[in-house]
Amino acid sequence: MKKWTVNELRELYLSFFESKDHLRLKSFSLIPQNDNSLLLINSGMAPLKPYFKGIETPPRKRITTCQKCIRTGDIENIGHTARHGTFFEMLGNFSFGDYFKKEAITWSWEFLTVTLGFDKNRLYPSVYVDDKEAYDLWNDYIGVPSERIFKFGKEDNFWEHGSGPCGPCSEIYYDRGEKYGCGKPTCTVGCDCDRYMEIWNNVFTQFDNDGKGNYTELKNKNIDTGMGLERLAVVCQDVESIFEIDTNKDLMEAISLITRHIYKENEKDDISLRIIADHIKSCTFMISDGIMPSNEGRGYVLRRLLRRAVRHGRLLGVKKAFMADLSKTVIKLNKAHYTELEEKQDMIINVLNAEEEKFNQTIDQGLTILNSHIDELVKSNKNILSGDDAFKLYDTYGFPIDLTKEILEEKNMSIDMDKFTELMNNQKTLARNSRKITNYMGAEETVFNTLDPKVVSEFIGYDTLESNSDILYLVKDNKLVDQINEEDDNSIIITSKTPFYPTMGGQEGDKGEIILGDNVFEVYDTIKVLNTKILHIGKVVSGLFKTKDIVDLKVDKDIRHKTAINHTSTHLLHSALRHVLGNHVEQAGSLVSFNRLRFDFTHYEALTKNQIKEVEDHVNNAINESIKVVKETMPIDKAKKLGAIALFGEKYGDTVRTVKVGDVSFELCGGTHIDNTSEIKYFKIISEQAIKAGVRRIEAITNDEIINLLHNKENEIDELSKILKTNDIINKINSVLKDYKNLEKENESLKKQLSNNIVSDINFETINNINLVVEKYEDKNINELKDIVDTIKDKISDYAIIALATNNDKVSIVVSLSDTAINKGFHAGQILKNVAKVLDGNGGGKDKFAQGEGKDKTKILEAIDYAKTIFSK
Repeated sequence: MKKWTVNELRELYLSFFESKDHLRLKSFSLIPQNDNSLLLINSGMAPLKPYFKGIETPPRKRITTCQKCIRTGDIENIGHTARHGTFFEMLGNFSFGDYFKKEAITWSWEFLTVTLGFDKNRLYPSVYVDDKEAYDLWNDYIGVPSERIFKFGKEDNFWEHGSGPCGPCSEIYYDRGEKYGCGKPTCTVGCDCDRYMEIWNNVFTQFDNDGKGNYTELKNKNIDTGMGLERLAVVCQDVESIFEIDTNKDLMEAISLITRHIYKENEKDDISLRIIADHIKSCTFMISDGIMPSNEGRGYVLRRLLRRAVRHGRLLGVKKAFMADLSKTVIKLNKAHYTELEEKQDMIINVLNAEEEKFNQTIDQGLTILNSHIDELVKSNKNILSGDDAFKLYDTYGFPIDLTKEILEEKNMSIDMDKFTELMNNQKTLARNSRKITNYMGAEETVFNTLDPKVVSEFIGYDTLESNSDILYLVKDNKLVDQINEEDDNSIIITSKTPFYPTMGGQEGDKGEIILGDNVFEVYDTIKVLNTKILHIGKVVSGLFKTKDIVDLKVDKDIRHKTAINHTSTHLLHSALRHVLGNHVEQAGSLVSFNRLRFDFTHYEALTKNQIKEVEDHVNNAINESIKVVKETMPIDKAKKLGAIALFGEKYGDTVRTVKVGDVSFELCGGTHIDNTSEIKYFKIISEQAIKAGVRRIEAITNDEIINLLHNKENEIDELSKILKTNDIINKINSVLKDYKNLEKENESLKKQLSNNIVSDINFETINNINLVVEKYEDKNINELKDIVDTIKDKISDYAIIALATNNDKVSIVVSLSDTAINKGFHAGQILKNVAKVLDGNGGGKDKFAQGEGKDKTKILEAIDYAKTIFSK
């Protein structure tokens, strides 16, 4: 058997099934589309679930893919074994009501034995124990001897997930030889050792499970085949693990150059090398699909993987940033098939550099706090770090729990893991409960999933804003109804064709009217579900509507035109940002409405005033040049060759719609656009801000909205002139500000004098080398209390100050900590929250300073007593 490379195996597989009339699709994004059940795509069939469920019609009944996947259920095992990986590629061939067991089994055997040249005598199929049909196909049709066919039960060879479609499996195992075996006389297929490796799994979806153990035959049976590309490469290249196949071997060598540790020389080092290799691959692919580091969801998974890899780099002695350099190797090794990696390289590198730099600061801070905890444990003759302290290090400071464990183990110490796990589970529960389910888009409980997937709504709104059509469905309260009338607000009309553009690609849906004689339905939103049906959402203004009525559909022309203006402006803005800031800029979200536009993009620092002006000038120059906007449909390969930009998270078919604005902008886009840039008239940025790490947001207005803005500003200036009683506003304001500053200085001086009088005799006690001040004051607002705290800080060092003051019926609270207190693990924001709870209040802040308010001033003495106990624990 030839030692096929990873890239060769991938192409051989896809080409083989193309020759069997399968449609080859590109790998879908790692971000699930309209699927709230998954955080990340974790299998080859996951993006195809709507086809398997029958709620969407596939582009062809036979499909083949190589799908990039991330599985995070066993992150802690990564590196400790040579088998586990978070990132992997899954080869798949799928049938939706077309071929079934005979073809699936025949083709799997043909590909392995003929295309790849596997030795037939080393292949061992398995079947579900009750699947006689599959057994007979292997035995009688393919000719595999009965002693080489293994029958397994439901646990191993039957796929099901609660109620719904399910069915038996047939796997194929390869005997890798005695050198990979355990040496036991009982060693055979199913053994835990590495000798018999599963390389293929045919899932025969033929039953419907009612959830009570009753199975009925499906009318349309499906095939879901999965085969791990890396695992197949392990067998073909006759290596011990996925970390030694050709692409990963090259990556391991790059890691060795950076860390100066050679793989397979030291098992402890090998764990770190494997973790770095796996995680940098996952991080690179995740960022290329638009996932950004964050503290929740898939962004948190990315951050965790990245930080775990950086931490293991440190364990190997790497002090400088290294992830971006390794990412370049990942891109080089995989860009031939995953072209998006090279396209997004600048952005990937910027994200990794910024996140690694941030984490290096986190590690230093975390080590200081942990060492402080260790000192306290030694002093008190204890050897178990509390679960609360470990969780705080992990959750508040981002310090990895496995690093905490490792450092403690070196000191013969441990963690109260029961308490830590309890806190982690509570956090996970909160995270799960916070997931939002969209009302219509992909929510499994909606009535739209019950509709015939073959029935589609045809969008004809590129060429016309008015048409007539028949009503296919009426929906009210998530139920199909025969008619709707004036009592039915928030109803839905679905027609066979429509000029109404549904919300897609950031563009808001059209508004307008659906008319039948004197009957009027006001459409205030338009959306698309299941990629097939366009919903007109609104209310009956007069009369009633019934299914099968022939109605007139009229889009609001003014709103459509203004929306089109802003959509074309968004394309010009995207181009301008890349021109001014660099090609690392990628769209990370957008909103296009009739009165404004919002554009999210990847960039790691605020734009300067000059950059904002340069972006505006770039867009307005394109407007002034009156450039024709050309909308054209073409094959996606042609569009990409011509340089069209594709956007994150968008699904594209073989044929795409492109929007070209001269030499300024060329993008794939299904939205509505104007015909000439001159229709925009003017473009103005009204805000620019960060919305999360590595992503910024610009809001802008165009056309008449700018005139409205100018009129509003004019009115404000007139009003200001009246208030100041002068037209020389600037000089008058400067004069007022000067007077104000003088008064402010005088006031501050008096306040300081008063504060000095108040705190002339500071009462504090020293606990664990911290000078603790807990004081209460009468009739002070929060600002006055902060001044008092600042005065105390000037008079003592190594302080922890908790100051409370009554103010009417409420209590103001301020907490301020020195570096000494922070290094011992205390956090001002957390202390503030706990003290405020006693007073039935709330508040928050950072590690050094926090402020808040209590509602029950009768408990102020109780709060003071509690505050004193915090530092004596």
